[in-house]
Amino acid sequence: MYKTIDGCRSCGSAALKDVLSLGDVPLADALLSKADLKQPEKRFPLNVAFCEDCSLVQIRETVAPEILFDDDYPYFSSFLPAWVQHCRVNAEELIETRQLGHDSLVVEVASNDGYMLRNFHERGIPTLGIDPVPGPAAAAEKLGIPTLRRFFGAQLAEDLRAEQTAADVIIGNNVLAHVADLRGFVRGISTLLKSDGVAVIEVPYVRDLIDHCEFDTIYHEHLCYFSVTALNHLVSHHGLRLSEVRRLPTHGGSLRLFIEHGSEPSDQVRSLLAEESSAGLDSASYYETFASRVSVLQNELVTLLDRLRTSGKSIAAYGAAAKGTTLLNASGVMPEHLDFIVDRNVHKHGRYMPGLKSPIYGTERLLTERPDYVLLLAWNFKDEIIQQQSEYLAQGGQFIVPVPEVSIVDSRSRLSAAS
Repeated sequence: MYKTIDGCRSCGSAALKDVLSLGDVPLADALLSKADLKQPEKRFPLNVAFCEDCSLVQIRETVAPEILFDDDYPYFSSFLPAWVQHCRVNAEELIETRQLGHDSLVVEVASNDGYMLRNFHERGIPTLGIDPVPGPAAAAEKLGIPTLRRFFGAQLAEDLRAEQTAADVIIGNNVLAHVADLRGFVRGISTLLKSDGVAVIEVPYVRDLIDHCEFDTIYHEHLCYFSVTALNHLVSHHGLRLSEVRRLPTHGGSLRLFIEHGSEPSDQVRSLLAEESSAGLDSASYYETFASRVSVLQNELVTLLDRLRTSGKSIAAYGAAAKGTTLLNASGVMPEHLDFIVDRNVHKHGRYMPGLKSPIYGTERLLTERPDYVLLLAWNFKDEIIQQQSEYLAQGGQFIVPVPEVSIVDSRSRLSAAS
């Protein structure tokens, strides 16, 4: 079912220092069916370690990808409008700066439902999606985007090159953290990428995760949590270079990496490497207080929920997202704390949240049931959700924002500390 590593996923070093344990939790995206409610639920340990040799933060447990990303995997990127727009802007920039045209090839790894590649496809630029999950892959193919239903790695890259396939651009949005064989994945990029091509990879930034106490970003699908320092070690080992790095606000704080065969690092790359060294991200001491800060935040959330329930308030939650599974289960939130959960993704309706087994409905239920409070599990899309649910707020509803601190958004969209 799972394996516990004793060597770093990037450099192989045994110098791993444990920094956080979140206990035994269910798989983050393993939404339950009604029939599943009668069966014992699988739970797995979730422990975080820091590599003292290459600075990579990683979980020790590796659950088989066939279990994590099975045929029932419920994530469809196109249900997130802000993310779709974010990717459209990225695509338009790449088309312009790389002068992509009918003779180019854009490959996306973990292409999901075609949310990103459609921007190139609509401009007549050849594309190839790579995604092993049948549902999202089928949705992409309906858009006319060819999709290989396989996991990406060194062998697949070699197979494609043997067929004379080479990429001008390789895109990987929030996939690198999901990869157990990091070295094979990066070797695959090096193989598939043309000599003058670029790989554009986005990953959550471990600095933001630690600084903002974003512990719910940690789950079994996310094997690694990257700094620029750790990424520089990883790609350099395979003859690649970080030519540019940008900090982004998405997903609570992310990095966009531009990886090429021969380019020298930009001033921004050098600056971020120096910043990380100065802040101590290459040292275990930077991570040592994380566990205690997580515990304080978890206790504050459960205390608030207990107080609201005791006073007779109704509470729902918004966003049956992976981070919600970690937030709820690792914090000790109980089924009796929540009446139900809502989500825009129709593929999640009629299912149940892992661990708590709370039912998941469409977002319209917020207006029909009018819960007093809604716990915002998808807090990284807070502004978008609050705008969408303006009618709920106008009717007196309130959102509980759990990260980076427990706070409440009232009908005037005023953020105040929960007390």
